[in-house]
Parts: sequence; C-alpha cells; structure tokens
Amino acid sequence: MILPRRRFLALSACALASPSAAAPARHHWRGVALGADVALTVEGGTPAAARAFFAESERALRLVERRFSLFGGSELMRLNALGRLAHPSDDMLALLDLAGRVNAATGGAFDPTVQPLWQARRLGQDESPARALVGWEGVRADAAEIRLARPGMALTLNGIAQGFAADRLAEVAAHHRLGDLLIDAGEVRALGASGWQARIETPDGGLVRELTLRGRALATSAPFGTRIGPAGDRAHILGPQGQPPRWALVSVSADSAALADALSTAAVLMERPAIDAALRSFPKARLEALVSL
Repeated sequence: MILPRRRFLALSACALASPSAAAPARHHWRGVALGADVALTVEGGTPAAARAFFAESERALRLVERRFSLFGGSELMRLNALGRLAHPSDDMLALLDLAGRVNAATGGAFDPTVQPLWQARRLGQDESPARALVGWEGVRADAAEIRLARPGMALTLNGIAQGFAADRLAEVAAHHRLGDLLIDAGEVRALGASGWQARIETPDGGLVRELTLRGRALATSAPFGTRIGPAGDRAHILGPQGQPPRWALVSVSADSAALADALSTAAVLMERPAIDAALRSFPKARLEALVSL
C-alpha cells in the first residue's frame, strides 16, 4: 500500500495580512508535477503578468519531470534502466552534485541509491540483495556520462527533486520581475519582501510551530506521513542499509528548496548531534522543527 506523499505534507502557508485597507490582488495557479500538487500564489501585479508567469512555470515543470520523474521515459528512468546516461543535462548534473554534497555532509544518510531497497521494502521482499546495490560511491557523473557501478543499481530523486522544482520556478519568477510569491511544489519557497506565514503541522494536523518565510525555502519530512509495504506500516523514508527513522517530523529552511528538501529527508534518519553537524556544512540552512517518534 502506498499513499501519496503530498496528501500528508506537514505544512500549510498563507500570505501575511496586508496592513492597508486595500490588499493587493492575488493570482493563483494549481497543477501537478513529480507526483505532488503544485500551487503558485502571486500577490500584486496584473492578471496578464501572472498568466505569463504561470504559463512559463507549467513549461518549466514539464521539463523537470522529463529530467527526474520515475515515470514516463525521463532521464532518470533511462539511467536506471541502462545503468548509464550519456550526455546528461546540466540540470541532472547539478542535482547529482548537490546530492553528493548532502550525502557527504550527512554521513551517507542522504543516499538516492536506496531505490532498489525502497522497492524491496514496498513489495515485502528479501532486502539483503538490494542492500548490496546501495552506496553513493557507486555513482560516477561528468558531462560525458553518468554511470552506476553495479548492475541493478537505481536512483530515486524524490528527496530532492521537488525542491529543485520550486527553485526552478523561483528562477522563472525572477525573469518576470514578480514581487511577492509563494511557490508550493511539495516543498515551499517564499519570495518578496513582505513575508508569508507558514504552519508546520504533523500529518494528523497538529500544530508544531508557525514561522514567517521571507526569501527562504522550507521543507518538511514526515517518514510515516506516507507508509509503504504490503501491510502499509513501513515508513517511506529509509536509510541506506534500511535503517528506520529516528524522528516523526523534521523541518529545515534554507536559501534553496532543493537543499532544504535533501537535508530534511536525511535528518529524519540522524541523531541530533549529526543533524547539527550537517547543517554547519550549509551555513544558510536552519533546523525549524524536530518532533520525536
């Protein structure tokens, strides 16, 4: 049994109330990318400017899916099927570079090579053969080729690609010179000077904390928010050797949604001193919430 991750995402956000009597107009767009709901909210500006931004954003999201989706013949799917990908896109190389840096900073807790192990756990199979396929050291990437060292290795970028999508939409917004903007692509990124009020919640709706986002991204990982396995009782986030999560919920903010996404995913598997050490490798990242199991 697999439940959609986005349904349980432990965060909701809304714009801060305007102090003026006449609040600026808001423009909204909703869609789906990488299996998650995407919501864009623009505060201020003309409807025509918002429509232009939304149209370009939709094209950008389709491109992200062609890079990183686990479905539909994406670059990632081709890499997993063949064990190699010739002439990878700049986006793929950039995301793997960030994944490698987070892997090093987290002592291996963030490891996209867990895909075979994740599938074995989802299906209730013997996990021993899959564990032999896991290890970031088996990924080799340069402009000519990405290669997976062992037959049967495969990557999942679910712990970082949604954040990358939010960052890409922020780049699109910069081209359109938009002011206040909230991007919710599974992970949240807030742009503009006025700030956005965010609520970090447990999967059952309990409030953990509220905070204001201003020019930052926020990612929340709740390993039991989505459950896998034949009985639907296993966490969807697991360590590179199948380790269970240590925390029920972790929220991390950073100047990049992809970075916040990767760090929050890894942190649910780590002891508190290791989390603090990992965050020191990325000075603009902050731990915003930590909830015990």
